[in-house]
Amino acid sequence: KQMPSKCFVCFKDASQMCYEFMGNASNVFYRLIEHTDPQIYENEEYHKCMNEDSLMHAPEFVIKPRSHTVWEKQCVRLHCTVSGWPDPRVVWYKNNVTIDPMARPGKYKLQSSYNMHSLEIDRCDFDDTAQYRVSAMNSRGELSTFASVVVKRFKGEVEEALPMPRHGIVSEYGITFETHIVDGFGVSFGREGETMSLGAMVIISPNLARYQPEVQWYRDDVLLQPSKWCQMHWSGDKATLTLTHLNKEDEGLYTLRITTKTKYETYSAYVFVRDADAEVEGAPGAPLDVTCQDASKDYVIVTWKQPAVDGGNSILGYFVDRCEVGTTHWSQCNDTPIKFARFPVTGLVEGRSYTFRVRAVNKSGMSRPSRTSEVVAAMDPADRTRSSAPWTGQIIVTEEEPAEGVVPGRPKELEVTEATKNYVVLSWKAPGERGHEGIMYYVEKCVSGTDSWQRVNTEIPVKSPRYALFDLAEGKAYRFRVRCCNSAGVGEPSEATEATTVGDKLDIPSAPGRVVPTRNTDTSVVVSWEASRNAKELVGYYIEASIVGSNTFEPCNNKPVKATRFVCHGLVTGESYVFRVKALNAAGLSECSQESEAIKVKAAIVSITAFTGLTTPSRGRSGYLLATSSTGLLHTHRGAFGPPSTPSVFRHCADHLSTYCSLAGSHILWALLSSAVPASPTPPYGISVLECVRDSMVLAWKQPTFIGGADITGYFVDYREVINGVPGKWHEANVKAVSDRAYRVSDLKENRKYQFQVRAANMAGVGIPSLPSETFICEEWTIAVPGPPHDLQVTEVRANTLVLLFKPPVYQGRDPVNGFYVDIKEADAEEEAWRGVNEKAISTNYMKIKILKEGVTYVFRVRAQNKAGVGKASEPTEPVLAETKPGTTEIVVDIDDDGVISMNFACSNLTPDSKFVWSKNYKEITDETRITVATSGEKSKAIFNMPAEDDIGIYSCAVTHTNGESSSYTLSAEELKKLLEISHDHKFPIIPLKTELAVELQEKGRIRFWLQAEKISANGKIEYVFNDNTLSQGEKYKMNFNKDTGVIEMIMESLLQEDEGTFTFQLQDGKATNQSSLVLIGEVFKGLQKESEFMCKEWHRKQGPHFVEYLSYEVTPECCVFLKCKVGNIKKETVALWYKDGREVKGDGNLTFTEGVLNLEIAQISKKDAGVYEIVMKDDRGKDTSTLNLTEQDLMNEMFSHIANSSTALKIQSTEEGIRLYSFVSYYNEALQVTWHHKDSAIAFTDRIKSGVVGEQLWLQITEPTEKDKGKYAIEFHDGKGGLKRTVELAGQGETTSASQILSGLILVLLFSDRARVAGGLPDVVTIQELKALNLTCNISGDPVPEVVWLKNEREIVSDDHYIMKFESGKYASFTITTVNTTDSGKYSILVKNKYGTESADFTISVFSPDSKK
Repeated sequence: KQMPSKCFVCFKDASQMCYEFMGNASNVFYRLIEHTDPQIYENEEYHKCMNEDSLMHAPEFVIKPRSHTVWEKQCVRLHCTVSGWPDPRVVWYKNNVTIDPMARPGKYKLQSSYNMHSLEIDRCDFDDTAQYRVSAMNSRGELSTFASVVVKRFKGEVEEALPMPRHGIVSEYGITFETHIVDGFGVSFGREGETMSLGAMVIISPNLARYQPEVQWYRDDVLLQPSKWCQMHWSGDKATLTLTHLNKEDEGLYTLRITTKTKYETYSAYVFVRDADAEVEGAPGAPLDVTCQDASKDYVIVTWKQPAVDGGNSILGYFVDRCEVGTTHWSQCNDTPIKFARFPVTGLVEGRSYTFRVRAVNKSGMSRPSRTSEVVAAMDPADRTRSSAPWTGQIIVTEEEPAEGVVPGRPKELEVTEATKNYVVLSWKAPGERGHEGIMYYVEKCVSGTDSWQRVNTEIPVKSPRYALFDLAEGKAYRFRVRCCNSAGVGEPSEATEATTVGDKLDIPSAPGRVVPTRNTDTSVVVSWEASRNAKELVGYYIEASIVGSNTFEPCNNKPVKATRFVCHGLVTGESYVFRVKALNAAGLSECSQESEAIKVKAAIVSITAFTGLTTPSRGRSGYLLATSSTGLLHTHRGAFGPPSTPSVFRHCADHLSTYCSLAGSHILWALLSSAVPASPTPPYGISVLECVRDSMVLAWKQPTFIGGADITGYFVDYREVINGVPGKWHEANVKAVSDRAYRVSDLKENRKYQFQVRAANMAGVGIPSLPSETFICEEWTIAVPGPPHDLQVTEVRANTLVLLFKPPVYQGRDPVNGFYVDIKEADAEEEAWRGVNEKAISTNYMKIKILKEGVTYVFRVRAQNKAGVGKASEPTEPVLAETKPGTTEIVVDIDDDGVISMNFACSNLTPDSKFVWSKNYKEITDETRITVATSGEKSKAIFNMPAEDDIGIYSCAVTHTNGESSSYTLSAEELKKLLEISHDHKFPIIPLKTELAVELQEKGRIRFWLQAEKISANGKIEYVFNDNTLSQGEKYKMNFNKDTGVIEMIMESLLQEDEGTFTFQLQDGKATNQSSLVLIGEVFKGLQKESEFMCKEWHRKQGPHFVEYLSYEVTPECCVFLKCKVGNIKKETVALWYKDGREVKGDGNLTFTEGVLNLEIAQISKKDAGVYEIVMKDDRGKDTSTLNLTEQDLMNEMFSHIANSSTALKIQSTEEGIRLYSFVSYYNEALQVTWHHKDSAIAFTDRIKSGVVGEQLWLQITEPTEKDKGKYAIEFHDGKGGLKRTVELAGQGETTSASQILSGLILVLLFSDRARVAGGLPDVVTIQELKALNLTCNISGDPVPEVVWLKNEREIVSDDHYIMKFESGKYASFTITTVNTTDSGKYSILVKNKYGTESADFTISVFSPDSKK
């Protein structure tokens, strides 16, 4: 369809179009930005990806304000056109100060009409000359642009106040300005979160009223602009920069630049920013310099720099947070910490703006967050750079209709831009065939070696031409490709990438090289180092410093520096520091470099005005090297102090003195301007050859006699060839200084002659060269013996001893060196006077010589030997006078109160540059693993960290820059053992104890914990501890410390369950300590608690009547039982009540209560007397109870024991039937158990062998004995304990009881028939009815008249009203039961006995009732 060239276009179906409005009311311009086909809504996946905020974008200046130059009293108008959605807010500034129209009504007029904004300045004057800035800001970002206004005057008016434009030079004014910056800011230190202001006074001459120079501030040569982080102010004579909220990003070199029309002046100083205190102890410092790169519609790469402080633990990784502009919510972008300092953030919403921050984490916790990044918008880079053209008065309409339904082509130039073990980043370019609608992308991956492609972003296609892939397997190789898609469909894939292995492609940089510190000022040191080799994408370096001996390194900078030189400020004057450096890139921080040599912080140079009238500059690091020329005048050479990278400059300076030396012979005039000012050293001397091969020679030389007041930092060697006696031109043998006094000169020619010279260098510069050496021929040595030792040094000189140190020969000969010989002679003696000191070769490189005579001067030399023999002698030492110099001190071994063993050396002849150098076996101690050196003033000590056998050796201390101050100490095994014993006593002094902590119970059950110290002063302190908790005096605990006796006690009223645990008394008396503990747990605690409670109850019990001795019982020999107890604190009103099994026992004649003892007698005890007996005593003060459980078993066993003990010896008696063995007891109870034994075996009873009891007689009857019945017989009484046996032996002729004796007994039985007998009359069984009377009678015979005893159930019957027993006329015995009852049933016996024998008769009575009979 044809359309006119100029028209307004309307669309019927606006819902299918997207437009962009640009312009204002008078300039209208619509541009179709995207056509949407209705089919797109059929693709639900594509529809979800469309962003409703796609029209929103950051402000853009369509028309920028332009600069103006106007005459005074004219009006000027600045205007601009701004686009952006939402509508931007526009603010105007003058010299970075917001313009307020209300401040000067009528002066300024601000207008805003749609997107057109203007600033009108009425009647311009000189003060209106300025730089004007207009800033536009909305939720998507902020943008500013600048314009200048210069106000001019007509010539002839006031000339003093000529206006000065901000840019360019106005030549017609013809004024030259002189600018001076005074009262400037110095090196400043701040901490994160603080506010800091930097300011300087500026003097501009001539001083024109209302003249304003251009004031600019730079940080690390980058111009600063006003922002919320930094604010600038100019007051007319002072420039001020305020850092409102310090972060480590603010660290750097700040420069103030004041520009006038003729020139500019600058002033600089460094600002250091330390980390804020960590929120979690041990957490790392915050990362810094968070920036955003490669921002696109839904993706951005966030980078940062690692912090210098890791909190003492390695940083595990970093977390990236994001926050959408306009909100305050921070969300974490990664779930696990990443170690790489670069991370791709995906999932952004197109058209929205974000800020980012980063946090570091280690095992202690999380760091504070970094400073937020600049705002970045998620949008296509092409849209970001697109700018709108101004209104041209016409609308351009394309006649070409958009293509519909075009499937996009293949993406182009796909590549892997970044690969780490955490992610891989792909980037590509959009295809040419894409139609007129937006396209999106699908990313596919494939394991290398296969053809199985897998779509990565299956749910949401990406809008940006770059993508980050996560969750790839580390170490595997992948290929990638990309497809485009739109509403028409998904296009063909791009070309696949080459195989990419997942892993970190960027290596952590190597450690930096040698670190060299150089003195600068009283509080700073210049540190330089060698760059890390082959470091990729190097970010910079961190420098750390440590006070010698502290082993604690602190960062010197918190923002990486890229140079290999840095000035470390804020050091302590007079302290010695060591430095180390770390390199970093995005992969991480390198290992630390080797520590530098220690350097003492002090100014590198001091004023030399007193001697020369020359002054050193007040700033910078320049100074003067001074030397004497051939004319005797003093010349100066301006240069930088400190060790140079090459010696050429200093060699040039020394040429003046070299010329003088050649003219004046060996006499060299040195002007030592001040002892405090270092000078270059005098020349070395004594050049000799240590080894020679075909094309090289090893030289040695002696140290200069004067080192210039500063340590020698190295030597430079020159050589020249001598042809036909004519020396050639000098050549440098080494460009870098060597620290040893021996050096191999290479690239020589064989069989040529050479001369050499050596120069020494210190911090003041390189000295003049030595005199040329003698001529040496470069030819290979072939001798079998070793070459000469070298570098002989004499130390520890005393009246009769000294120590000689030397280095082994460089040339070994045919075999290795196996020993050394030391020679000695008086200094003025002839060569023939050399004599050996040692007869046997020594293996060490040192020797203590003890054969000196005081006041004699000696020289020494050393010879080396191998299997082939002894080699050439070394060069002799300088003459040494054997004397002990005044003030000479020796090493003193000390053991302090902490038991620390140290070797101490003091020197009163120190110079400002003197150092104490400690050595073991004359090798300098550099590793402080075993020895720690501490120096303060004129004293130095070497402290043994953990003394052991490895520390045995010779220790020496030498003081540099003195006249040979040194001493040594030999630590032998015996000495070490002695020192360790003393150290232990000092380190662990203890307070001796007489007794350890013990516990005892006191009255009322109180618990007393106590111990006694053998010796403790009145200042001693005691801590009472229970289960690691300190106890204090109070209601529960009563503490007491008797300082006279040393008794320490703590008393508790009672023990509760929570008191179970460990009680400890901790003693301290000065440094001496001791402690003693007592563990009360488990059964021990329960037992003590129970006993305490018992004693408490006992105390309360004894306040009234109480038992002193509780109820007990006693069995008498008559088998009566006495219950008894002892009582106390009774009075006449006290009542005692007896109970048995809960029933009160009525008092009878057997109850006594006398003299505090209570008794209860139980006669003829039996089983029925067993039970629980209780006695209660009470009165008005209280009562007490005692209980005794008299069990049947215990009671009967006690009685059985008494019966057994009362038994008589076992006897044998002959009877008519045979033999009877018997024993009598004092009392018999039917419950008594006895056992008869024959030959240690229990007897089995038969009709022939029977046992029984008659009264108190226990017998064994053997009828018709035979030979088998001979042997040992025993009766055993059982009492529940061990029992008791009575024995008798029945044997043959000549034995205890013979058979003849038994026969005699039988005859006596026949002859004496008057033994006691029961003639008869008793029935075997009597059955009788209850309540009847029973009378039995029998005849008794025997002479003398027998005794008669009646028994019931083996127990004797006592005659009473119920039982009536009579024995009449010595012949008739009667037994009567007056009224028979059922209890009378049982076995009855009559026992008769006289001196001739005993006999018994048994009968049984059975009682029945009439009812039972029926």
